Amino acid sequence: MKTPLSLLPNLRKLSAGLTAALNTNGNSQRVTVLNRKLPRFMYTFPNEIVTCQLPDRRKRRVFIKYEAGRGHHSFGHRGDVTYEAKVYGRLLHSLPGFHPRFLGAWVEPGTGDTWLMLEFAYCATRVFDLPAHQSTEQSKALVESARWLGQFHAACEERVREPALSFLTRYDSDYYRGWARRMAEFSRPLQGRFPWLTKLRQWGDAWFTPLLTAPQTVIHGEFYSKTVMVRKDKLFVVDWESAAVGAGEIDLASLTEGKHWLGEVAGQCRREYQRARWPAGAPLDFNRTLNAARIYLHLRWLGERPDWTTREKTLWRFHHLHAAAKRLGLL
Repeated sequence: MKTPLSLLPNLRKLSAGLTAALNTNGNSQRVTVLNRKLPRFMYTFPNEIVTCQLPDRRKRRVFIKYEAGRGHHSFGHRGDVTYEAKVYGRLLHSLPGFHPRFLGAWVEPGTGDTWLMLEFAYCATRVFDLPAHQSTEQSKALVESARWLGQFHAACEERVREPALSFLTRYDSDYYRGWARRMAEFSRPLQGRFPWLTKLRQWGDAWFTPLLTAPQTVIHGEFYSKTVMVRKDKLFVVDWESAAVGAGEIDLASLTEGKHWLGEVAGQCRREYQRARWPAGAPLDFNRTLNAARIYLHLRWLGERPDWTTREKTLWRFHHLHAAAKRLGLL
């Protein structure tokens, strides 16, 4: 579903917001809006692509995400547009070569809602949408995404203690326990189909302990192939409202999760990630942490809404959760 026009600002307010956010040199001349276009999907927050003319006559295409009084906090997992703007402004903006570039943010007077403004990734395609069977294009993009991810986690590992990043959500014991508790509650109607679920509460903290003892870094939080876009050899990593401090293996598990990326491609991603993050060699307990990360992802998605837990298209997660729990010695 595209963004309803009723959720977008009028032309006068749009020009005022662009002028305030993009005129970083103190120029008071207004930014002129030349064209407005709606992306294919809205997802949680309203958005649009704006072509504008800057006071120096240069033209620029800007992707704008509007808070619009909306939020999807998901038991502390996600932030809002204000949170995402902080991620861009305090972290991603300073990373060499990161895309999409952060152009600015504006807090709307009266409502206090934030507008996030990014470079528009024209002609870029989501990795998820690349052809999977006709060529190796998608496989190459997945492996490159894993390499980028390892480099990102390595660069951010020392930065998690910076005061500027103290606003980031930090995955702790209570956070992980919450997902296990909700998943156990929501899955009760399925215990006849999956009798091993009765043992879930017996796992205690054992399933997430590897995630707490692993090196902590800044993670994307939902690093799926739908949040990575590619244009030739350039990657654009978007949707950072779930950024947090946690085990980097969670992002790798996200990238290679599900029924689509099994087998050799997932193995290549794992190896590229390890080489990029730990050139001297990965920690000995890497595989244990990765299995714990896979368990977390299943509990996280099965513990969000009762109707999601029991729907037919989600049941594959129970089979994968069972397999990961066996690998971790929980079953």
